[in-house]
Order: sequence, then C-alpha cells, then structure tokens
Amino acid sequence: MVVLPKNISSKREIMELDRIDIALLRLLRNNARMPNKDLADKVGVAPSTALERIRRLREARVIEGYHAELNPAGIGIGLQAMVAVRLNRHSREQVIALHDHLLALPEVIAFYHVAGANDFLVHVGVRDAEHLREFAMAALTSRPEVAHIETNLIFEFRRSADLPIYARPVD
Repeated sequence: MVVLPKNISSKREIMELDRIDIALLRLLRNNARMPNKDLADKVGVAPSTALERIRRLREARVIEGYHAELNPAGIGIGLQAMVAVRLNRHSREQVIALHDHLLALPEVIAFYHVAGANDFLVHVGVRDAEHLREFAMAALTSRPEVAHIETNLIFEFRRSADLPIYARPVD
C-alpha cells in the first residue's frame, strides 16, 4: 500500500492507497474527463465502486482539482520562460509577500519555492520578448524583497501524464 498525507496543508492523517486507487489516479492524471464507466472498466471494478473511490480521494485531498491542458499558442502565449528569483533577505515575511504577489500575476503559470542559490523558480507565459522584459521589470525587479533575477527561455514544455509511485501497493 502507498501511504500519503490525508490533508497535505494541515492535518497529517494518513490515507492508504491500494492498486485500484493508484490505477484510477493514473487514468485521471492522463485524462480527467474520462467517463466513470470507462474508468471502472479499465481498473476492473463496478462503476459505483469507481465513483465512490474517486469521491473518497477528493475528500481526502489526494485529488485537489481537475484542469484543462491548454495550448499556449492558442491563447496568445508566444514565449515561455523560467525566471529564477533570489530574495535580498530570507524571512517569512518576504517569502509570503512574493508568494502572494506571484499568485496575483496573470503571466505566472506556476512557481516553486526552492532551496539552493535561488529562492523561487517562476514559470511565466508572455506574448513575446518585449512582454517578458516588461514583466521582469515591472513585476519582479521593482519588488523590494527581490535582490536578483535570472531568466531562461523555455523552448518546450511538457507535463508528464504518469504518476510517480514510490512504494508498491498491497491489496
């Protein structure tokens, strides 16, 4: 069995996942719109069982949401970049301030608070090089908590549809 935190953000209760739960998660990760009947058929359970297991996984916050995968060019994103951000001081207040700021920016696709030489990696989607320059200047270098940024262009982005499993499930 695989053991995961039941509520990642607060309580540390443990939820056990068996091979059917893991199979359902893998299928949903690859196609969140797969009909319940097809999910049930693929994992070898009744549709009512699949529905109940998915409900339980949602309630336990193993499944946190469903998202549409968008084609960046189809929505006007002509350029993507990963911007490394270094804070001028490592304090809770500065981390929270930048975190909240990044969440409010429409150009931010995702961000990661990381350890190492930099404090954040920010994945951005912009129209073009000029938009990237303006974003960096207005949204990042003007922030009092930001000491340094370094921008790397992204030539290709792909999300893995597979789910990493680090323990072998037991029935």
